[in-house]
Parts: sequence; structure tokens; C-alpha cells
Amino acid sequence: MTNQTPLATMAAQVTAEIEKMIIGKTDLIHDVLTAILADGHVLLEDYPGLGKTMLAKSFATALGLNFKRIQFTPDLLPGDITGGYIFNRKSGDFELRPGPIFANIILADEINRATPKTQSALLEAMQEHQVTIEGETMALPEPFIVIATQNPVEYEGTFPLPEAQLDRFLVKLSMGYPSAADEREILHRRISRKTEEATLNAVTSGATLLTMREQIENVHVNPDIEQYIVDLVRATRTSGRVTVGASPRGSLALLKLARAKAALDGRDFVLPDDVKQFGHAALTHRLILSPELWMQRNAATEIIDSVLRSTAVPVLDA
Repeated sequence: MTNQTPLATMAAQVTAEIEKMIIGKTDLIHDVLTAILADGHVLLEDYPGLGKTMLAKSFATALGLNFKRIQFTPDLLPGDITGGYIFNRKSGDFELRPGPIFANIILADEINRATPKTQSALLEAMQEHQVTIEGETMALPEPFIVIATQNPVEYEGTFPLPEAQLDRFLVKLSMGYPSAADEREILHRRISRKTEEATLNAVTSGATLLTMREQIENVHVNPDIEQYIVDLVRATRTSGRVTVGASPRGSLALLKLARAKAALDGRDFVLPDDVKQFGHAALTHRLILSPELWMQRNAATEIIDSVLRSTAVPVLDA
């Protein structure tokens, strides 16, 4: 049984605010919010026009966070992301001009269109929450969240993300097409408000979000749940259809997501279902498949399905 804790109440308010703009995607909103509370980055892979950019902007507004969008293109340079020193003729000194990376929520739009050198500019930022410019290391604002997008079917002129960078994303999610009823509601709301975007309000702040993250650290994890997470991740490494399975970072991702979900549900303890819910989102992008499966689009999903079915689920004492 769950309780409506302050954290769960705040999460419900954030979800309700975002649903003013993002219609029919409650589960996706919960998953992204869980990842943000778990101090993770999000990779959204889906077709154009489904609202990935609007989702990121809506989260920034509802959470009361600063938002910047970076449109990744082949000619984008690392300095375009991090910023650099510019000579000021009036003062005669070099002044730092911070790049768009200095924000709370970064939308890395079509991240696979930039060259590997530019993509790597995000690595230090995503992992260490800092950037180095001209040998000087600078901390990024907290909280710091990257929401990246990519198109799953358009490969011309793109540079697939290397495994090291994919591993930095806590989850990989997709939005999917809306149902017929939801799509009709999208049209109805657009007609009613007489403007392109809905007006959203901040229901929390960055400081509150950081406090919520601290509260998640108090969520209890039974030793049997710990072993269950280890068994799931190790099973990906023994599959005959995988060249390289999920790393220990995958185990940590499941742990963080399960604790955040428990807190969002108003619990101070993790259930096996909390872990299972994020099996696909946390692990599919961490697998390197056998060469014969590279062209099978749902191969990674099927492997995780098999792992979830074959791994014994712990039975916790009431």
C-alpha cells in the first residue's frame, strides 16, 4: 500500500502540468520524471513530429529549470556546445562566453547528426557535470540533465553514438504515436487555446528537485532485490545473441530507477516490479548484439524479454 508522500504529491503535480501539453503519454512522463529524479540522462529515439522537443521543454518549465536546445548538425563544433574565450577589444582581455551546455536541462536534438568529436564534448559533461575550456574546469549548474533525441530510421548523414556514450544515458525511451482519441484531443486543445503552445507553470524548483533526489537515497533495497538486479544484468552477458552484455553501470541504473519509482509511488522500499518496469529502458541500449542481429530492429528488446522471463523473481516477506 502506498502513501501520498510530499515527493509523490509533487511528482503528481509535475505530471499534471506537463499533460497540459503532452497528451496521452502519462506512462512516458512518469518514466522521464523517474530518470530525472534518479539523476540520469534520457535518450528519446523516435520518429519526427511526435513531441520529443516539446516534452523536454515542458519538463524544464514544470520543474522550474533553465532550458537550452542544441541542434546537432555535422558542422557543429565542440566549442559551440561548451563555449570559449572571446577577446574583448574594449577591455583588452579574453572573456568567457559560456555555451548552451550551461543550463539545467539540455535538449541535444538529433544528437547522432554531429561528428564523434562533437558528440564526445558531451561525455565529460554528462558523467562529471563539468566542462573543461582552455584547460580550466568549470562546474555545470545543478541539477544538470541531458535529454537527447535521434531518429531510428534515418541514417544518411548520421554518426551512430558509440557504446561509451550510449552508456551515459540512464534510459532509452520512445514516445510512439498517439491513439486516435488522443490525436483528436490534440487538435481540439490546439483550436481551443488559439495559439501553438500551451502556457505551463513551474510547480517546483531546482532546489526542491535536488532535495527530492536526496530523499530517494533513503529508499530501502532488500538484499534479495540487489541480487535480482545483479542476476538480470549478468544474464545479458551470457546470452548467445549478445557480444557484450550490460556493464555494472546497467546494474546501477536499475537500482537508481527502482528506488526513484518506489519514491514516486509513495513507498520507502523497492519491489521487484520496480526493477522489472525499467528492464528494457535501462538495458537495451547497453547491449552489443551479435553481428547477425544488427539488422533486426527489435532484437535487443526480445533479448531483454527473455532475460526478464528466465530470471527468478525474489519473493519478499510481507
